[in-house]
Amino acid sequence: MVHIFVRIVRRKESMIKIFYGDDRIKAKSEIDRFLGENYEVIEGGELKIGDLPNVFKGTSLFSEKRAILIKDISENQAVWEKVADFVDTEHKIAILETKLDKRKQGYKLLKSAGVEMKEFKLLDPPEKKMVFDIYEMALKDGKKAVEMCKKIENTSNPYMFVGLMVSQALKKYEWRAGTKEKRALKELSKLDMQMKTTSMQPWLLVQAFLLRVSQL
Repeated sequence: MVHIFVRIVRRKESMIKIFYGDDRIKAKSEIDRFLGENYEVIEGGELKIGDLPNVFKGTSLFSEKRAILIKDISENQAVWEKVADFVDTEHKIAILETKLDKRKQGYKLLKSAGVEMKEFKLLDPPEKKMVFDIYEMALKDGKKAVEMCKKIENTSNPYMFVGLMVSQALKKYEWRAGTKEKRALKELSKLDMQMKTTSMQPWLLVQAFLLRVSQL
């Protein structure tokens, strides 16, 4: 009988980790957990290719193992494409990016090398979808929009609600720039001023606006 022994070689996990997304607070919290309390910070945009061996392989006077945060290195394309050459670094390296272009060679090389990448994305507030639906209804039927609005008054902030409504109205104006869209923006401007200067209940002011906007 012939016994065949197969040796499985596991690739060593890279000490480089990439954290990206527009939620910088959560990303920074994860970086602190990964690197610890004390670490070096390097601006990736200022690096040159010749600097990389010192960053990823060089030791410091105080320790052979370093903890380093590199910020926005993907914007430095020539350097970014060389980072994958140093995935075997012994140092803890965190790379912080706002966005990652997955079409770029630097990303593809690091992905192929098994570098861990975590995305931290800001979530839209729940009110955003509600505002869209209510505002769209108000343009057609103010009374129905008011009924929809009443259902969320106990769980939503009226000032945030109005701010999101302004954003929605601006988008509609950019798309169409019609008379009704322009008048709606003027009415929203009045509503915003009323909420800041009068003592009336904010939601009552919002309801009055919803009734008016359907008649523009």
